Amino acid sequence: MDYKALLFSAEGRINRAKFWGGSVLVAVIVLVVAGIAALIISAVGDSAIATIIGIIAAIVYLGAIWPAVCLGIKRFHDRNKSGWWVLIQFVPIIGAFWYLIEAGFLKGTDGPNQFGPDPLQVG
Repeated sequence: MDYKALLFSAEGRINRAKFWGGSVLVAVIVLVVAGIAALIISAVGDSAIATIIGIIAAIVYLGAIWPAVCLGIKRFHDRNKSGWWVLIQFVPIIGAFWYLIEAGFLKGTDGPNQFGPDPLQVG
């Protein structure tokens, strides 16, 4: 699976390693953009440039939501669950913990399931 399919498609299944790799990639991109934006904004002060940089950073942050959702959907598919389970992370207190355990640590379904072939058996 290429990075485009990994990050922007909600189809199919991914294993835990691809989930963590994709999640780290998205987090690094967001953190790098945040760091660069903070440096530029602190250097230029309160100006139109700072506003533009802030808007660009906000667009990048919003753009990072879709890849994060796609990664979660495919992990739930690997667990033979509906992709709608990604919404569990919005339940206060327990939801994010549940999501982290389900998507990040629990093994997927052995063999093919309704969402596709086992990602550990696909070359």
